[in-house]
Amino acid sequence: MKKTPLYEKHVSLGARMIDFGGWLMPVQYTSLMDEHQAARQAAALFDICHMGEIRVTGPGAFDLLQYALTRDLAGQKNGQIKLSALLTDEGGIIDDLTVYKMGDETFLLVTNATTREADFSRVSALRDEKGFDCRIEDASDQTGKLDLQGPAAEAILQTLTDADLHNIRFYHFAETSVAGVPALVSRSGYTGEDGFEIYAAADSTGRIWDALMKAGEPRGLKPAGLGARDTLRLEAGMLLNGQDITTSVCPMEVPYAWLVAWEKDFAGRPALDERKRRGIARQLVGFEMVGRGIARHGHPVLNGSREIGVVTSGTFSPTLQKAIGLAFLDSSSAAPATPLAVRIREHEIPAKIVPLPFYKRKK
Repeated sequence: MKKTPLYEKHVSLGARMIDFGGWLMPVQYTSLMDEHQAARQAAALFDICHMGEIRVTGPGAFDLLQYALTRDLAGQKNGQIKLSALLTDEGGIIDDLTVYKMGDETFLLVTNATTREADFSRVSALRDEKGFDCRIEDASDQTGKLDLQGPAAEAILQTLTDADLHNIRFYHFAETSVAGVPALVSRSGYTGEDGFEIYAAADSTGRIWDALMKAGEPRGLKPAGLGARDTLRLEAGMLLNGQDITTSVCPMEVPYAWLVAWEKDFAGRPALDERKRRGIARQLVGFEMVGRGIARHGHPVLNGSREIGVVTSGTFSPTLQKAIGLAFLDSSSAAPATPLAVRIREHEIPAKIVPLPFYKRKK
């Protein structure tokens, strides 16, 4: 089982540790509710060192990524981040990853923890197949990552860096230092709140963690685990790789159609063209429970006596105080007015389709 550089800190804080994709990770420290509310109302600090970081450098780096990924990267500026998708030849989503443009010939791909090896293999294979002149390096083991999220995140982090955080726009980044440690700081996250993702050398991540915890104490900062991270991302309508998206899912079946640049060629495009021609048979939708019950991954969704889909994610929303979820439904049954029920322990509990995201912060 792998451990992040912060494992001992989590144990000393009394965190409950679980196996997440082969990593021992904190699921919660005090309670999911407390940690969730800290992110919504003050600030929360997450250890995300299990995520993957892949560097692509050289004269062919842009051409490789422009072909390997669905998004058009042509207009991406230095210091800008773009979300994109990496597909199989069959058009399924291997990963929804972020692309950091460090320079004209230098890019950083930030991958999901469970797809790090698959992403590296796929991008490397496409480079070799097409002969792009670039180097691909898996820097994950040498890189640490912390997420500082919440309304107080900027005020807390600003006390530890000379970078003017107010000038870092959403999905942009700056190379600076935090608590005297060289770091890359991006305005981004996976919670639906304002916040920052902080990258530094793995062996220096603990110094940044300690400094942030001390600086954030007067502002209500709390360490938060994967439990709160999951409820926060679901409220924000964000997808979980391996659960809401897999290699059997294409971008048009989930709210990722906007990631596909149809005006260019990309790996997996012929299969996507064919899927588009045949018509999309299912759609991922948001729903909330009308009756009493919490839907979970794998629960069947019904329209009358007919099974029309399956739940991919479900939870009780601490912010909205209601049960919410995501489900794949037959496209013919995905209209907002469709009566739904979720089968929970042999009981069929009424639900209704609602727009995504469930929660959107006030700016």
